[in-house]
Amino acid sequence: MHFALLGPLEVSRDGGRVGLGSAKQRLLLAALLRRPSETVPTAALTVALWGDDPPASAAANLRTYVRGLRTALGDGAPWDGVARTPGGYLLRVVPGQRDVDVFEEAAAGGRRALTLGDPARACEELDRALGLWRGAFLEGLPLSDALDRWAGRLEERRWNAEEDYAEALIAEDRCPEAVLRMRGLVERRPLRQGAWLHLMLGLFRGGDVAGALEAHRRAREVLVRETGLEPGPELDSLHRDILRQRPVPARAAPAPVAPRPRQLPLVTAGFVGRDAALAALDSSLGSGSGGPGTAAITALVLHWAHGVADRFPDGQLHVNLRGYDEEGPLPAADALRGFIEALGVPQARIPSGTEARTGLFRSLLASRRVLVVLDNARDSAHARPLLPGAGESVVVVTSRERMHGLVTTEGARPLTLDVLTEQESTGLLVRRLGGRIAAEPAAAAEIVAATGRLPLALAVVAARVADHPSFSLQVFAAELRPAGALLHALEDGDARRILSWSALALTDGAARLFRLLGLHPGPDLTLDAAAALAGAPEPAVRPLLRELTRLHLLTEHSPGRYLFHDLLRAYAADLVRTSEPPAERGDALERLYDHFLHRAHAAAVLVQPQWPAVTPVPRLPANSGEHVRDADTALAWFAAEHQVLLRTVAQAERHGFEAYSWQLAWALTAYLAPHGLWQDQRVVQETALAAAERAGDPAGQAMACRLLARAESRLGDLGAAESRLRRSLDLYARLGDANGQAQTLHNYVELCYMDGRLAEALRHGDDALRLYRLSGNRDGEARTLNAIGWLHAAGGDYERAIESCSQALERQRHAGDRNGQAATLDSLGFAYHHLARHDRAVTSYEEAVALFRASADRYHEAETLVRLGETLLATGDARRAEDVWRRAAVIFDALGDPEADSVRERLALVREP
Repeated sequence: MHFALLGPLEVSRDGGRVGLGSAKQRLLLAALLRRPSETVPTAALTVALWGDDPPASAAANLRTYVRGLRTALGDGAPWDGVARTPGGYLLRVVPGQRDVDVFEEAAAGGRRALTLGDPARACEELDRALGLWRGAFLEGLPLSDALDRWAGRLEERRWNAEEDYAEALIAEDRCPEAVLRMRGLVERRPLRQGAWLHLMLGLFRGGDVAGALEAHRRAREVLVRETGLEPGPELDSLHRDILRQRPVPARAAPAPVAPRPRQLPLVTAGFVGRDAALAALDSSLGSGSGGPGTAAITALVLHWAHGVADRFPDGQLHVNLRGYDEEGPLPAADALRGFIEALGVPQARIPSGTEARTGLFRSLLASRRVLVVLDNARDSAHARPLLPGAGESVVVVTSRERMHGLVTTEGARPLTLDVLTEQESTGLLVRRLGGRIAAEPAAAAEIVAATGRLPLALAVVAARVADHPSFSLQVFAAELRPAGALLHALEDGDARRILSWSALALTDGAARLFRLLGLHPGPDLTLDAAAALAGAPEPAVRPLLRELTRLHLLTEHSPGRYLFHDLLRAYAADLVRTSEPPAERGDALERLYDHFLHRAHAAAVLVQPQWPAVTPVPRLPANSGEHVRDADTALAWFAAEHQVLLRTVAQAERHGFEAYSWQLAWALTAYLAPHGLWQDQRVVQETALAAAERAGDPAGQAMACRLLARAESRLGDLGAAESRLRRSLDLYARLGDANGQAQTLHNYVELCYMDGRLAEALRHGDDALRLYRLSGNRDGEARTLNAIGWLHAAGGDYERAIESCSQALERQRHAGDRNGQAATLDSLGFAYHHLARHDRAVTSYEEAVALFRASADRYHEAETLVRLGETLLATGDARRAEDVWRRAAVIFDALGDPEADSVRERLALVREP
């Protein structure tokens, strides 16, 4: 496919012309070709087609013209080269497909050849460039202001190329050709003094002195009549030379000596730390050849650049590309124009196309050693046209984008900056606030922690502290403690606007996801949770997460898990509150809670298959229903999502999703209880109880009371636990739920045992056994038989204990209840130990330990290891006893359980001589 714009708009495919249809479709194509391979906003296309007065049906008409253009370019079938993108349309164009690009490249090549003293090559290039013109640019189309400005720039470049061609022809002694071309140019553009100059020079060098003098007379006449001004000094100087018959060179004037630009902005005051990053930048220079690019951050790069400026004797170039500016990024073509002018090329000689300017820029740097700083690039494509070619120049690129394209294609060295270290953060505050930091080190440390060690946040907070020299630092530390306080504190420093720069660079889909992620409770998130919030399939959300990660709005801190910085989380939460309608926020939260509840419920059933499961809220249609498939992956999922689920239970209760809150708390118990995480369990079940009470759900209240009681009893608050159990029993009785009553009585057995009330515990055990049998719950029946056996053992009736536990073990092995078997084997080990049947006790305990470990029940694994050690010590095997007690202490320490201290006391005793 070839697009010809240097004349009437034409498209050809395989040498054949393509019919483009109506004038509106051709205007649409022209507007898309003005910004090839870029999204052209719908508003810009509307203006191109209808100006400032579009019809009411403009949007529908535009879609019709797009379909017609696709069909025309696709030879009757829709062509995918015209793509719908967020906010507009994009025409995919590769280099060389537009005649404009070929013209720009050839014209720039001709100009370079002239500069290098090769007029023959200049003639070839310029003849090729000017031969592409078939008439006026986009001839025959009613151009919008934007297209008309583009046409004007290209027409100007055309006349510059004509003058360059005349200069090259005269240098090659082809004066008649130059005269012919310049006569045509002055007829069309009579005010172009360059054309009159080359006409005079061609006539004079060709021997027609009178013609040259007549040309000057006519030029003066036209200029005075049309502008009131005399000819410029170059025309007058040539006129005098002709009158005096002086030799005149082919070129009117020698090229000026190239300047040495010094464009680096002032270095940021108060720069601290970053020694490793500065060393990495130094190493990128190596022996002086340098890599083509390094991604970094502005303050660091400018600090470094000033330090190495003397190593670039031909100058330093700098441009702020405004990649994330609210008004849009600075086009690479405009940045190139500034660079080329700084390197001494007159504006009139600068080509208009990006590719042509890139070629000229690289030619100018080919024999120089210049440091180029491209600050705040939007992405790799934005920076790529500004990279030097071969030579000794070095370019440093800063961006919020990860610039993978430059790393992969151009071999750039990436340098990603993390937050400051604590020492660097404190150093920044010391530099800004002096002795106040040493006077209040604790408050200073709290400020550092609250700002997340972000340089921007530290700088803004330091400025606020400096404005109040009489205030204690503790005042500002306290100000930053509440959730969201940091974002509000930074408003004076315009941090919110700075954060918005990255958000403005996002596609519509990624921007919406960023806002919705502000609803996630944290601390980190996964693809499936993000998809639930967005209400979209995971394959559609994955590239959006990559986009957020590229722009450093998220960090993939471990494979598949994404993390917000606290400041960005607060910003996203603020955006979702102010930008998304309440109904949309509510729907997103419901999708998230539904996702977590059904994943957790399925995982809990796999981990504790013998537990009577609650019936969860019906799954939403958008929920994929994909769950973990076995107990091991279920445990791994719980371990990974543990902190997220704790926060989700609380958040769901706060937002009025009570059923999701208490049911998710039930599912989470399958992980918390076996791991002995009783503090977490108490907090979660307190939240679940509040949610169930608010919802008026007696089943949820009964469940939460029972599970909360178990946590409280394990934490030593037996009075509160007993009160909860009584309430739970009452609620289950009112519901007629025999199974729930049996479960609660089973928990009551445990509480009475812990309180030394063995007879009462046995009564509750018998009642639980009866209710389990009544409800047909054989798993519950087996576990209660074990509990009764343990009580018999605790009362000294070991034979009866073995009988009851053996019945339980048989049922549990038949049912495949691994955790139940482990608990029963532990009870049997205890009974055998006290009957001095130590071999049977060790065997039972070891089997119990293996089963507890297999079901990830670490708390009970440690308890059994303690009892196993006692049996081993009784047999005289102190070495093995010490080994298993050390293992128990490690587990209790990992769980944060104070039982670790009593285990260490056992270890100390066994080590005594």
